[in-house]
Order: sequence, then structure tokens, then C-alpha cells
Amino acid sequence: MKKTLILWAALACTCPGISQKKNFSYQFYGFVRGDLFYNTRANQAPVDGNFYLYPLDHDYDSRGEDINATPNGSFYTFTTRLGIDMQGPKIGKAKSSAKVEVDFGGFSASTTMLRIRQAYVALDWECTRLLIGQTWHPLFGSVVPDVLNLSTGAPFQPFNREPQIAFTWRTGRFSLTASALWQLQYMSSGPEGASENYLKNSCVPELFLGADYRQERWLAGAGVHLISLKPRTSSTVIDASGNEQRFKVNERMTTFSCEAHLQYQAPAWRFAAKTLLASCLDHTALLGGYGISRIDPVTGEQEYTPMRHSTSWVNLTVGTRWKGHLYAGYTKNLGCSKALVSEEKYGMGLDIDQLCSFNLAFSYNLPHWQIGVEYVPTTAWYGDTNPANGRIINTHSVTNHRILGLVMYYF
Repeated sequence: MKKTLILWAALACTCPGISQKKNFSYQFYGFVRGDLFYNTRANQAPVDGNFYLYPLDHDYDSRGEDINATPNGSFYTFTTRLGIDMQGPKIGKAKSSAKVEVDFGGFSASTTMLRIRQAYVALDWECTRLLIGQTWHPLFGSVVPDVLNLSTGAPFQPFNREPQIAFTWRTGRFSLTASALWQLQYMSSGPEGASENYLKNSCVPELFLGADYRQERWLAGAGVHLISLKPRTSSTVIDASGNEQRFKVNERMTTFSCEAHLQYQAPAWRFAAKTLLASCLDHTALLGGYGISRIDPVTGEQEYTPMRHSTSWVNLTVGTRWKGHLYAGYTKNLGCSKALVSEEKYGMGLDIDQLCSFNLAFSYNLPHWQIGVEYVPTTAWYGDTNPANGRIINTHSVTNHRILGLVMYYF
């Protein structure tokens, strides 16, 4: 990390000279962030507990005590961020630009490492824009909750950055966006766990088409998303003689999701909301995945059915210097369209029927500072899967209470 900071300092020192080059300009930005948190029980929380999602189910020991009912907490600074925006010369009639943004959320066995968050180039014409590189997934979108937790509203708000080619067309108050995306840091689930191979072997990128309408303080829009995965390329079966046989298989799981969003921005307050009918969006930190609907008795080739989830959130923020944040999210498991023939399922939170969370936060904001505290009670209703339709039955609830303290210094 010391070498990395020296490198960034050297770049910052040399930038004034570089920025004198004709038609080039550079703007460094970033922040130092510290997160102090406490949970009343164990949770599904990647990034070493900092990216909070939902409480884990009961895990009873031999005496009937819940092992997961154990408090935990820590303090981290690895989400500290560094970035640079670049404006370059025109290419024909198009303005050129680029962005590189990193943090320290890449993990090795014993420490955090520098990680690319965004890295892209863009060409802007009068009414169109072409972006090539890694940036936010279009389902993350332009309407995002204003909360303090690093998860930014997940698992109700999609959270993902992917390599992509995105084309945007603007006319008046309307804009249309079409994107093709490939997975890298955030990956779909499957027989081998989380992997980019399911999309890579599919040879079909994720596809997104969305529209936005802007009018003064209003923003409204909707989008549709397609994902097509190839869970396996070969299968292994045991024949009637007890011999192991391997077969090349041609499996595919394709499904659609759709979303709608709304935002109203006033001088001293903001309201935002988003709703999704989601299928297999576990790579965007939403609950989701797929199950097996058919198994060929000879080759072991499988057919799949996606799990559907309805997820929504609303967010109200009031104030400028002293700010109050209120957020509520809800997810419901809608099951699948075909019966399941196996208990094997691939995804995240597929044994949860409903998930509900509230965020209540207060923050003090200055031009370069944000100091805040947030309380987040989250309840998950766990149960058993009904193989006839994939819905969750025989449910029981589990609740976690999370308290977060946040300090950020922007530059």
C-alpha cells in the first residue's frame, strides 16, 4: 500500500505539467473513509463484513444454541478511494474522456490490495455517447439510495460494476441506453460456485435496454435486462454397470428482468424509489438464482428454471448540512415457473421467502466532510423450498440489528 500511495503522489505532482498539454485536462478526486460497525448476529456480508446484506439463518449446536446468534463488529478503512477524470482532444466532432478509479477492496489471503472500480473511455457527440470499459451496471442506474452503509441499499438495490460497451442517445428530455456487459468482479452462481465462466461459455453478453425522462426536478425511467448462462459443458453419470461416464452437454439458462425507477430532487430534500422483477441477478447483490427442472437419464444433461424475486425500495433524505436518511427495502421470493427435480440450487438467499430492512441515519455534512451514524434492523424469513413451484414454505424469522459509524474526508 505504501508503494501505491507514493505512486499516486508522484502522479499528482507531475499532473500540473502534464495538464498543460494542448486539449488535455485532469481532475483528481477521492476520499478517505472509515467504517465502524456492530452486528447482533452473523450475516451474509462480503468484503470482510463491510458489505452488509442480510442475517444468516439459525445454526443450532448439540445443545440447541444458535451459533449464528453471536455479535460481531470491526473498523475498516479499505474502501478509501482514488480516481482521476480526464478530458482529451476531440476526435472528429466527438469529445473524448476517460476515467480510472480504484480502492483497496481487493482481498488476498492476509491483506487488502488495490482494485479497479472503474476504467473506461468515452466519446460524446451532441446527442449520443459511446462508453467502452468498466463502470456501473445499468441496473445500478442513476437513481440510487442515499444511505451510509457501503452496500448502498443492497440486496434491494442492484450493486455491480462490469466491463461493457454502452451506447446512449439523447433527445430533449428523453434518453435511451443500450448496453452489452461481461462479468469480472461480480459473477453469477453455478455448479462451480461463483464464476465468470457461465457467461463466458455462453458467448452471449448480458444485454440491457433502458429509457429515462428528465424534467427539472423529476427523473423517471425503466429498463429490461437479459442474461444467458451456460452452467456446464460436460456431465458425469454412473451407468447401470457402475461405471463412470462423461458426456459433452449443451446447457443454457436464459431469463429476463425488468426495473422502474423514480426520483424527485428538491433543494432541501430528495425522494427516490425503485422496483424490480428480478431473475438470476445474484451477481448484482440481489437475492436470486436458478434450479434444475429436468435431468436427462442417459447423459445427465440438465435444464434449468430461474427463480423470480420482486424487490423494491424507497428512500427519503431531508436536510443539507444536518441530514436525515430514511430507507426501506423489501424482497419477496416468487418461486419458479417449472417444478424442481433436484434440491440443488445455484444463487444467493434462495431459502429466504421474504426479506425486509429499514435504515435510519443522521449525518453532518461539510464541503469535505461527512460524519454519520446509521441503525439498520433487517429481518429474513427462512424456510423450506416447495419443489412444485420453488416457493418457500414453513417459514421462521431471523433479525439482525446493525449500527454503523461513518467518517469520510473528500478531496
